[in-house]
Amino acid sequence: MGSSQTWQDRARDKRERLAAAIPEDWRIKALPTSDSVIDYARSSGLLSADELKMTEATAASLVADMAAGRLKSVDVVLAFCKRAALAQQLTNCLLEYDPESALAQAKALDEYYSNHGKPVGELHGLPISLKDQLHVKGLETSMGYVAWLDARATQDSVLAALLRRAGAVFYAKTSVPQTLMVGETFNNIVGLTTNPYNRKLSPGGSSGGEGALLATRGSVLGVGTDIGGSIRLPAAFNGLYGIRPSHGRMPYADMANSMAGQETVHSVVGPLAHSAGDLRLFMKAVLGQKPWLHDSKTIPMPWRQDEEDEAKRRIKEKKLNIAYYNFDGMALPHPPILRAIQSAVDALKAAGHNVIPWKPYKHDVAMEMLNKVYNADGGVDLRRDISASGEPAIDLITNIVRPDARALDVNQVWDLQARKWAYQNAYLAHWRDAEAALGAAAAEIDAIVAPVAPSAAVRHSTFRYYGYTAVVNLLDLTSVVVPVGFADQAVDVANTAGFDPVSELDRQVQAEYDAAAYHGAPTAVQVMGRRLSEEKTLAVAEELGRLLRGGE
Repeated sequence: MGSSQTWQDRARDKRERLAAAIPEDWRIKALPTSDSVIDYARSSGLLSADELKMTEATAASLVADMAAGRLKSVDVVLAFCKRAALAQQLTNCLLEYDPESALAQAKALDEYYSNHGKPVGELHGLPISLKDQLHVKGLETSMGYVAWLDARATQDSVLAALLRRAGAVFYAKTSVPQTLMVGETFNNIVGLTTNPYNRKLSPGGSSGGEGALLATRGSVLGVGTDIGGSIRLPAAFNGLYGIRPSHGRMPYADMANSMAGQETVHSVVGPLAHSAGDLRLFMKAVLGQKPWLHDSKTIPMPWRQDEEDEAKRRIKEKKLNIAYYNFDGMALPHPPILRAIQSAVDALKAAGHNVIPWKPYKHDVAMEMLNKVYNADGGVDLRRDISASGEPAIDLITNIVRPDARALDVNQVWDLQARKWAYQNAYLAHWRDAEAALGAAAAEIDAIVAPVAPSAAVRHSTFRYYGYTAVVNLLDLTSVVVPVGFADQAVDVANTAGFDPVSELDRQVQAEYDAAAYHGAPTAVQVMGRRLSEEKTLAVAEELGRLLRGGE
């Protein structure tokens, strides 16, 4: 890189390298003009019938077929590399694309299987996509900052290393917004990432590249991170499952990050997939390798099969107590989201489970604290990495990196941390009080069903409110996103008669609803469990997903 290069030169060079990585035969000759490209791969002629079948299978079935010798990794990886190439050209979802290395990895795994008659590990031969926050040896990690371009990782992040050891194949790293601190995906390197269901809508953020890639079936299992909703928003906006584990359950060591020393509300890492079962596959494959031996912040807690089995027993006996709410007192959701919550409630009730209304506890207080946490250094960290290349801050983060923003002093940070702990304990008491109101001895509320956002996938540059997801981060609860359906302009008609907004934010959120604009966008709910309840919460989410599909 020459010292005379501008940030625009560096970004252009990166885009050219990314485009050149797509083989000529996989390039779309005439890009479609339609808003929806979700089914493009099926009619593209690039993938064979077998390749389409592989890319539309579950991760669990692919792993099982490769472990039994029915499929070769090289064929599976080739299929996903092709479909990822299409996804990139249609939605602009990648920051790194390396099919050549991926196919070499797959060939080596096939040779191992041929020589030893067994798979390398639980994820043998499975292509896995990674958010551009995880380091992969030999690849760049820019995280949406132009200044971070050109440096190649000398080793894998701990999680990437464990996935590789389990047999995963890395072929793509997905796009993120500059700084990561945005619920959409745009940066000055590759530009805007779009939602394949409707390219006028956002795939969410900050793991929006993962959301778009998975939705187009360019990935079967992806890795995102979440400090305010960055796994759950892309999962919800793209019709996917995603889990936000509690802090310490998954290894985060050696990953790139903004505000790396911020310890009040932790960013966590977790998977996105097409099924709850594939989320479980990922979690078990990582935990089975004792990640706490490689990351001092990871809790020594293997996958607790007894917790999962007990949850499934209670599910089978129709004994779940599920709370729900559709309004957090801050921003009333749009009609498609209210309908999604009602669909989940109706499905659970019809199955015989006990469903109880939940009163959110002081979410306004939670949001006031969260805004202070995210701005605790006055934007110094983010401004430093943006200004290092001379690039401008994207419009969506100007409120975070204002030059006049003031940092908290040490005593103010300590006070904020003490208030957070007090709020967490008060929420626990609120949960216990709700359980006591059930009246039965030893009754417990197993999970809470809630919106992921006030809207389905937002129109570009209109994301306003992350409170439905971020309160979970403040409380450090486990949360799993479950797809429900799709917005329907014939059903989800705006009804503002008698609407009395509780705030200017509430008014703005409602004013942005347009039934035609959101038509066809995926809808979802999140299933929130107690802290470190991944086994149980996944089981509940899996059951809800099954019920919403008609009990199949």
